[in-house]
Amino acid sequence: MLSAFEKALFFLLAAGTLGLAWLSFRWMSGAIRRGDGRLYFDDLPRRVFRAVEVALTQRTVLRARPATSVVHLFIVWGFLYYVLVNTGDLLEGFFDVHFLGFGLVGGVYRFLGDALSVLTLAGVIYFLVRRFVVYAPALTYHANVPLHERALPGIRRDSLIVGLFILIHVGSRFLGRSFWVADRAGDPWQPAAGLIARLWDGLSFGALDAWLHVTWWLALGTILAFIPYFPYSKHIHLLMGPLNFFSRPDRAALGALDPIDFEDEGREQFGAARLEHLQQTHLFDAFACIMCNRCQDVCPAYVTGKELSPAALEVNKRTELRGMLRAFAEGAESPRPLLDFATSPSAVWACTTCGACVEICPVGNEPMFDLMDIRRDQVLMESTFPAELQGAFRGMENSGNPWQMSESRLAWAAGLDVPTVEDTDDYEILYWVGCAASLEPRAQQTARALVQVLQAAGVRFAVLGERERCTGDSARRAGNEYLFYEMASANIETLNEVNPPRILVTCPHCLHTLGKEYPQYGGHYEVVHHTDYLTELIASGRLVVTPEQGGANVTFHDPCYLGRHNSIYEPPRTLIEQATGAPVHEMARTRNNSFCCGAGGAQFWKEEEHGDARVNLTRYAEAQATGAQTLAVGCPFCLRMFTDAQGEAGAGPAVKDVVELIAERLAESG
Repeated sequence: MLSAFEKALFFLLAAGTLGLAWLSFRWMSGAIRRGDGRLYFDDLPRRVFRAVEVALTQRTVLRARPATSVVHLFIVWGFLYYVLVNTGDLLEGFFDVHFLGFGLVGGVYRFLGDALSVLTLAGVIYFLVRRFVVYAPALTYHANVPLHERALPGIRRDSLIVGLFILIHVGSRFLGRSFWVADRAGDPWQPAAGLIARLWDGLSFGALDAWLHVTWWLALGTILAFIPYFPYSKHIHLLMGPLNFFSRPDRAALGALDPIDFEDEGREQFGAARLEHLQQTHLFDAFACIMCNRCQDVCPAYVTGKELSPAALEVNKRTELRGMLRAFAEGAESPRPLLDFATSPSAVWACTTCGACVEICPVGNEPMFDLMDIRRDQVLMESTFPAELQGAFRGMENSGNPWQMSESRLAWAAGLDVPTVEDTDDYEILYWVGCAASLEPRAQQTARALVQVLQAAGVRFAVLGERERCTGDSARRAGNEYLFYEMASANIETLNEVNPPRILVTCPHCLHTLGKEYPQYGGHYEVVHHTDYLTELIASGRLVVTPEQGGANVTFHDPCYLGRHNSIYEPPRTLIEQATGAPVHEMARTRNNSFCCGAGGAQFWKEEEHGDARVNLTRYAEAQATGAQTLAVGCPFCLRMFTDAQGEAGAGPAVKDVVELIAERLAESG
């Protein structure tokens, strides 16, 4: 189809545009490699499968905004199919062949191209209208959210360029197929193009051939024009999203933080003050970001009006990198600290580390980890953090608990037969009581209820007693990684000496820290949450529970560190059904979409950042809306946060730990 001149021209243009694109990709790769740590390429078959599966199924996109996600799905499928389509058009143009022929295979190929062209064009028009006409609220940010000075105009400009590129590219190709159909007096495999072809009745074969040339050049020429811009555009997420899933670390749990090697004498920076201090995988996040804002939809800080938007954080990183890509890739220091353009101190300290942003992101981004690295810099390098945290830090250092209390860690067990590891070596499980259940009056009731249930089931257990100290979870989430390192090291020494068969906890934060983060320092233990363990006891027949007649109306709040972080959803629901004889009355946001209580990320030890509402009151209102009589929890911090919320609300469901419901039924059953 193409003349010799056209072929030569295309080769020249392709060489030039690919050369420019190669430079851009080289700078992008160099910018990512400036980060700390590394990308991960072990177990290649599994990683390749994960990347391809995510790209093809779009399952991570389909988890939210179902209507919009389906539209996006068709655009992705259309664009992926267009790799084959553009290859076929290129071969047809250069060699005057009919790609895949006129048999069944060729017919199916043309039909899919016809259908996906229409779906892609309709989808792009939908997204352009959504952004530029309707101004969808989901694509905006609160006025108090820190945004890079070039972010908003850059997003609009980029969205328009990408949208117009797809319209011109796909539209030209689709129009070209209509001329192709008209030239051949019809093609049943291309019904949509056939409808348009009716407009060209009466055109000569010469005119049709001329328009075929024009649309061929428009379709493939727009690709040549777009390729150098591709690495700078939001459209790069089509490539970087799957690659992000391919190259990111496999964490022991969703929120397992990376350790700092304090024995590395060459390390001068702890945490992240500038872009180059972030992990490579988190610089990768900036290029993978689709700018869909789904993460801020589920962020408890953003939803309650705080300055934090995990979406804005990624957009700000991307905008800053884009403005200095070559210089940064070649070794220049980023000119501004992260707190000058990426986020604000208020936003950094508003994060509850609930993991919702990580869970929902369709391209595998982890903005929560950036915030934790910034906290590490603020605490370890700048000694700048909310004043209230100083007391928690001092308490963990001096008293082994963030409450700064010197009381006995066995006071909660007064009147109960609770053996310590010094009293017996014949125990099947070690009960790690935790600071809350040891020292906080409301949580102590949970510990007492658990002991009652364990004794009823004939479980041989023991506690560490005065040897138990805080796991250091709050220190780590607050950025005081060195304090966590010291506490973890001391606890690991104690636990290794005791060598427990299993460890039982009532606190999901202890579950996560002991089970998923202590292995970073050599502490490998089997840790089980009490809801999981009690479910085991019931299943084995050791624990018998008599359901309440008539069934109480109970709703359940999934604690972030039990659910999202450690994927434990069914055991607490099983226990509630055992105790009440009725299934859980679910809240609107539940399981992996659960909304935080507001205590995580060391928020429990400081004043909540300024916003429109309090996180715990927002979540408690959701429990009230169910009409449930009881709000069941599986975490001492959730217990305290919702007990406080109930007091402020003046009415609403009673707040109980799941084990308290079980203990009540034991009492009635004798």
